[in-house]
Amino acid sequence: MSQRRISRQQSFRIDRIQAERIARAGKREAKAEALLAGGELGAEQTGRIIAHYGVQLLVEALDAPLAGQRFRCHRRANIEQLVTGDRVIWQPAAEGQTGVISALLPRDSVLVRPDPYGKLKPVAANIDRILLIIAPEPTPSAELIDRYLIACETTGIRPVIVLNKADLLTPDNTRALAALLESFAALGYETRTLSAHGELGDLLGLVAGRTVVFVGQSGVGKSSLVNALLPDVAQKVSEISAGSKLGQHTTTTACWFDLPGGGALIDSPGIREFGVWHMDREQLLAGFIEFQPLLGQCRFRNCAHDREPGCALRLGVEDGHIQPRRLASFQRLAADLDQR
Repeated sequence: MSQRRISRQQSFRIDRIQAERIARAGKREAKAEALLAGGELGAEQTGRIIAHYGVQLLVEALDAPLAGQRFRCHRRANIEQLVTGDRVIWQPAAEGQTGVISALLPRDSVLVRPDPYGKLKPVAANIDRILLIIAPEPTPSAELIDRYLIACETTGIRPVIVLNKADLLTPDNTRALAALLESFAALGYETRTLSAHGELGDLLGLVAGRTVVFVGQSGVGKSSLVNALLPDVAQKVSEISAGSKLGQHTTTTACWFDLPGGGALIDSPGIREFGVWHMDREQLLAGFIEFQPLLGQCRFRNCAHDREPGCALRLGVEDGHIQPRRLASFQRLAADLDQR
């Protein structure tokens, strides 16, 4: 998918929104500086971003004596965009007042995606496992799964592909969905089939003791899985649109949920399109794990892996080491990159 063209009116609107955001950031910075100058803030301590509430963030204190308590804070304007799972340095304010986040601690990992205008937007940070959720409805797209997997590979964390809503499997869709999972299992990806309304033993095994982020299209049941694991959370869940079969966006920001037995879940907003146009060709190639043993073996050093003679990837398709669909998927994504 090539980068979207925008009209002059849309450009003016984007510029206006950016100006408003800069103005709000300036007010937050002024407020933070006033608190600092007045000595109204408590001692610096570590915390974790749990959720976003407009311009404010919810921080869970990690240090005693406030450990486990949660506080609304605003961030200093000189700090980069924060995301659920980030560890930060923050200072509490007087009761009833918002605290201040003064620093972002180094991230162990971060999952990002580009927005419609090509800018990178973090989704979640400091995660141990990524669960890529699909479902019979909305009908999963193999190429969209490819895009998610490429994004997952850039974090250095191999995902698990989970077919949710197994209760919606029918004689008409079972064979196709099984073949889809088998095609990714053949690449070495772990897969699971389950239902939020059924036995959750497999899901518990995947999340126990880890920080796990759920990603996937809207409507695949990510929030329903959170509800099944943590009934008290009662995440808002919407039915699939009967007309479009597309998911309705119920999670608007990534949220952190602690698990009773240790570990945590991050439920991320559903994404109908996951672009990779912010990547270069080398990063795109790295996202296809089965290509790695063959890279550097093409006849020509500048091989585009399209129609060139002696292309190791095309030979890999002929030898059965690479699935034809996966090479075609790479070629379409690479063509999108070339059109930027």
